[in-house]
Amino acid sequence: MAEFSVTKLGTKNEQKIFYLVLDGLGGIPFPGVGKTALEAARKPNIDALLPHATCGLFDPVEPGITPGSGPGHLGLFGYDPRKYQIGRGVLSALGVDFELGPDDVAARFNFCTLDKNRKITDRRAGRIPTETNVRLIKMLIEQVRLPGSAQLFLKTEAEHRGLFVVRGKGLGGNVSDTDPQKVGALPLDPVARDEQSKATAGLARDFVQQAEKILAGEDKANGVLLRGFDKFPDIPKMHELFPLKCGAVATYPMYRGVARLVGMEVLPPPADLPATFELAAAQRDNFDYLFIHVKYTDKAGEDGNFEWKVRVIEEVDALLPKLLAARPDVLVITGDHSTPAALKAHSWHPVPGLLYAPATARPDNLKSFDESHCRCGGFGRMPLRMLMQLALAHALKLEKFGA
Repeated sequence: MAEFSVTKLGTKNEQKIFYLVLDGLGGIPFPGVGKTALEAARKPNIDALLPHATCGLFDPVEPGITPGSGPGHLGLFGYDPRKYQIGRGVLSALGVDFELGPDDVAARFNFCTLDKNRKITDRRAGRIPTETNVRLIKMLIEQVRLPGSAQLFLKTEAEHRGLFVVRGKGLGGNVSDTDPQKVGALPLDPVARDEQSKATAGLARDFVQQAEKILAGEDKANGVLLRGFDKFPDIPKMHELFPLKCGAVATYPMYRGVARLVGMEVLPPPADLPATFELAAAQRDNFDYLFIHVKYTDKAGEDGNFEWKVRVIEEVDALLPKLLAARPDVLVITGDHSTPAALKAHSWHPVPGLLYAPATARPDNLKSFDESHCRCGGFGRMPLRMLMQLALAHALKLEKFGA
């Protein structure tokens, strides 16, 4: 018996799908406020969609699992992130247009702040300016010398973030992170998880040790934390799974990288949030599916800045009419994961999702788009990867299954 696959049901038409992704959108009630950022934000334009929308809560991986940005976005795009596990380094490389070869292992790194005992006091080095990042990477490139014939490549992403690549024959990518993901701890030692990756772990250890000596005179960025080691994966492209021409509007390199990984055409990075919405609206006729990424909800959550997260949601709401003027047939508003300001980190909580489809939706008639109301929505609670399937169905892009 043939295995069922939704990809076999896909059909082309002129319907347009917009995916507006507010990174880290979901949350939990903030202490002293008693509401999530989405519940506290004034968002009349989003709420005005509800008479033609269906809502629900979506688990990026599965209940109780805290996702990274990579798995969260793969779920958004309809992939099962449990099947396609991709290191953050690969996404960083794609985001800065670094072409990974078969002998390359990539990792994402943060500049960080270490105290005199090497304990981490700030995992993001105070979010140093990108200009400082460029200067520091130039220093490291000029002074770090790895043993043997291995080659080292470093590139700036933005602020405290950078790309680390080692190139050499026979290097494995199965190496543990050096980032303990918390302050007050020592950086971890890179550990190989298989025999082939022992040389890679040794090169990473060498790099970290040399980098700390070179950066010792810096006030904030005096250390580095590596995570997401991997080699370039074999993953099907979105246009191979669904009959879609896909485009992406994103500013931050990592999200441009994950979009490029799944075969989207990545448009030039917009300068700011208004430019993001203007560019997306102008591209309406050029794509069947358009991924529109907003980073600042996640940054605010990771910084524990509840008021900032509320302001970002309200700014997105104020800009929403620019997208609606482009007349998408289906508009999805959701996040890739939850980043509660109360936790200052990604969390396992499901993300709220709204699917606006004036011609085909069965509306919930909810009063507000937020976590509490979405719990009562018609989609209930389901894996995030199913939201792509629902968007295709509401855009009439899936044929009938069976006779």
